[in-house]
Amino acid sequence: MNPKTLRSLSRGLSLASLLLAIPLWALIVRLSGLPKFILPSPADVWTRFLVALQDGSLLRHTAFTLTEILLGLFVGVCFSTVVGYALAKSRALETVFAPYLIASQAIPVVAIAPLLVIWLGNGILSKVIICSLIVFFPVLVNTIIGVRAVSQSLYDLMNSLRASRWQILFKLELPASLPVLLGGLRIGATLSVIGAIIGELVGAQRGLGFLLQLGNFQYDTSMVFVAVFMLIALALSLYGAVALLEKIFIKT
Repeated sequence: MNPKTLRSLSRGLSLASLLLAIPLWALIVRLSGLPKFILPSPADVWTRFLVALQDGSLLRHTAFTLTEILLGLFVGVCFSTVVGYALAKSRALETVFAPYLIASQAIPVVAIAPLLVIWLGNGILSKVIICSLIVFFPVLVNTIIGVRAVSQSLYDLMNSLRASRWQILFKLELPASLPVLLGGLRIGATLSVIGAIIGELVGAQRGLGFLLQLGNFQYDTSMVFVAVFMLIALALSLYGAVALLEKIFIKT
């Protein structure tokens, strides 16, 4: 079976599983007899989605969360790539800073998120920082692995051609390590959604995390489902965008 057929088959199976999940969900609601504030039906969630879409609240809060995610992802990826490249090129720097970087991962972001909200306020800045922190480590590790995976023979070739430091970076190291870097970006893109929601759940007046809390406080479970599905859609969209970048820049 060729790769294109395999990809088409996997997409078909994914779509079929989704189409089967919705009637199964409706059947569970009907058989269980649970009230709407505990388990709403797909029809209830769809109706709540249309209401939130028509009054503009869903798009407004989704746009705010997406802004936080994109800014946090950009800052986190840029900073982690620069630091990762420096550590990949210097064993001494890695020896000095690696213990601190690893120790920082032992502290859950959700534990320090309240401190960041207190220090930076409950505006967009604290959410961007939280997103950046949660994106930082996986992208950092992939950057180090990608740069160090470049063959020494290729460095020797570039040096024999008297390539400058910048030429080696942009013509050798970046193209050679791009598959690993984009793999880290895939992970970071999905984690950035988690970072934004953690920040919004700690303290926010806008965003999908705010809608989650509002739906929880008002026992509007349908709104909670709508917010969760929007988060899933954002994560899938970001993941798909990175996959598209891989198809554009990496020829397989």
